[in-house]
Amino acid sequence: MARRKLIDVARRRQTGEEAAPTLALLNDELIDAAGGETPIPDERLRLMFACAHPAIDEGVRAPLILQTVLGFDAATIASAFLVAPAAMGQRLVRAKNRIRQAGIPFRVPEREELAERLDAVLEAIYAVFTEGWADPAGTQARTRDLAEEGIWLGRLAASLLPNEPEALGLLALMLHADARREARRGAHGEFVPLATQDPARWNAALIDEAEELLLSASRMARPGRFQLEAAVQSAHAARRTSGRTDWAAIVQLYDALLGMTGSVVVAINRAVALAELRGPGEGLAALDRLQDDARLAQYQPYWAARAALLARAGDAAGAAEAYQRAIGLESDPAVRAFLQNELLHLA
Repeated sequence: MARRKLIDVARRRQTGEEAAPTLALLNDELIDAAGGETPIPDERLRLMFACAHPAIDEGVRAPLILQTVLGFDAATIASAFLVAPAAMGQRLVRAKNRIRQAGIPFRVPEREELAERLDAVLEAIYAVFTEGWADPAGTQARTRDLAEEGIWLGRLAASLLPNEPEALGLLALMLHADARREARRGAHGEFVPLATQDPARWNAALIDEAEELLLSASRMARPGRFQLEAAVQSAHAARRTSGRTDWAAIVQLYDALLGMTGSVVVAINRAVALAELRGPGEGLAALDRLQDDARLAQYQPYWAARAALLARAGDAAGAAEAYQRAIGLESDPAVRAFLQNELLHLA
């Protein structure tokens, strides 16, 4: 019974055959853990911490968790990490070969070992959430419950490690984002961007909970990526009471995030915030500094941001070209319709 239960849990998200060898390595250790005392109260979370073994290359721990424990395919994982699907598939294969060849022992870690594995687990949880958050209307069966699942796992991680500020920061970030779920679509299912959302439609209880979590994390004086991202969302949420967005604070937060992560996604968001603070020319200059990054050729948010800023700067032809690129890369019908409407109404 224990073996069947654990394997069922591991395959909960319809794990493909490529994950089976890694699952086999985990089974015996997890069965032993299920029979005794373990600090982790959820089987999925145990599997995730087991897959975050420090002997595995840091950059592949979260993708390995997503494939092995949560059943994501290589293409979905690649999209989450802005990597070509073939390259991500190769990374996962190399990681599994190393696991077998080096005999890396999979086991549920002791409580004192959890902190060193936490970053990869949190990164995987956030990828789960964002995959579901991208479908706010729940129209895709594959992703319908993933946002809720990410928040559930985030709550477990935060309760398991309440003195780890990044666990609290991630939960705060997800709650802030989820608080705007209803406001992201109009009465007829149309996409509503953050800037034009009605704050009255945001979930005040979730925002308040997120603020408490972020405050608790900040008191620990160990800032990290998820805390900073949650702070950005907190600044946006303040519009419900102040009626305005503090773009200067948001740019400062993105500056800190960019220095910490070097993320091209952060750089794009910073450029958009910079345009709100100092005008579209500054935002476009920041985007121009990213244009040699080959990953952006297929990244819709880059082209959508570029199109909007070019339109604001009066470059209708350049904006039209960028909107067409963004439309071609967008899979969500509501977002595609929004972009098409923006293209149609270029001055």
